[in-house]
Amino acid sequence: MEKKKKEIVKMLLNQNLDEKDEEEILDLLINNPISIDVDKENDEKMSIGDKIADKFSAIAGSWTFIISFCIFLVIWIIINGVLLTNSIDPYPFILLNLLLSCLASLQAPIIMMSQNRQAKKDTIRNKNDYRTDLKSELILESLHDDLDKIMQNQTEILRRLKKLENENNK
Repeated sequence: MEKKKKEIVKMLLNQNLDEKDEEEILDLLINNPISIDVDKENDEKMSIGDKIADKFSAIAGSWTFIISFCIFLVIWIIINGVLLTNSIDPYPFILLNLLLSCLASLQAPIIMMSQNRQAKKDTIRNKNDYRTDLKSELILESLHDDLDKIMQNQTEILRRLKKLENENNK
């Protein structure tokens, strides 16, 4: 069990440890926070392009955008197909098709950039959760060992008390 604890501590800190240092490291882990604020750390590292991609993805992935764009399409078709006799883009709406293709060709990579950044953020969050879980496991294992020692000491005290009681009764 002690070897497993040492291996876990080594994994957590990625360092070689002596047995005498293990208890100090456990105390250090217990007393110092190991988790990080992933959102805050990620926001500090964001470039202007990342911020723009996130805002664009938030807008393009909203119901407001979808409804607004559907309204735009209907208005375009009504104006160019019905109202104007000499329209800018007559049926089959080649200009509209070109606009939609350009929008899609720009929108997809921008959304993918945002998703890739979010995936990196999720990876950092998962690593942070793993480190926190590992710290909790170490603390619980240490507490379990301490509890076992207390139970052994209590058993020894009870054994001695019974021995003394038996000697006094004789």
